[in-house]
Amino acid sequence: YEEWKQQFEQEKAEARARQEEWERRLERERAEDRARYEEWKQQFEQEKAENRARREQLERSIKELNRKWGELANKMGTMVDDLVSPSVPRILREAVGCPEAQVESMAVRVQRVHPVDRSRSREFDVVAVCGDYVLINETRSNLTARYVEEFVRRMADAREFFPEYKDKRFIGAVASLHVDESVVRRAEKLGVLVLGFGEGVMDVLNSPGFAPKEF
Repeated sequence: YEEWKQQFEQEKAEARARQEEWERRLERERAEDRARYEEWKQQFEQEKAENRARREQLERSIKELNRKWGELANKMGTMVDDLVSPSVPRILREAVGCPEAQVESMAVRVQRVHPVDRSRSREFDVVAVCGDYVLINETRSNLTARYVEEFVRRMADAREFFPEYKDKRFIGAVASLHVDESVVRRAEKLGVLVLGFGEGVMDVLNSPGFAPKEF
């Protein structure tokens, strides 16, 4: 019995030693895993910060490039062609919900003679037709509240120059490279879209949810 008891105690001690060794090894592996995880996490956070910095730098570079492009187009008188007209399909989608794929036609510097009174003629900077809408734009290097009011008066009979679109809904938009907030507020009261230089080249500057007036 004593011999068996001694052997039992020895085996129990050996089992306990193996258990303790296993636990120590497990703890070491856990510590190594935690260290690897922390290292990976730190590396991931560093890469994320570097990517964010590169993205922010790229965005700043794009904005600066667009700004210089806008100023150059403004100086050379090509703002309608280079900035406004390429943005009109997106603006129609944002302003009145007309998908860009539904833009039927878009033209710049449209010359029209009144179909009845041939002595009357007019030039429109941009005319775009999308679904039920006809958007008429006029672009100025310096946009003022007085000019917006004149534009609204011209919009009152603009549809007369487009008898082929007599059943469509006419909306107006004025555009400039830089627009004062007071001009935007005045245009909103008159129901006119205001386009200014932004991240999307030309962006809608009106308040969110603004609905343009139908002329």
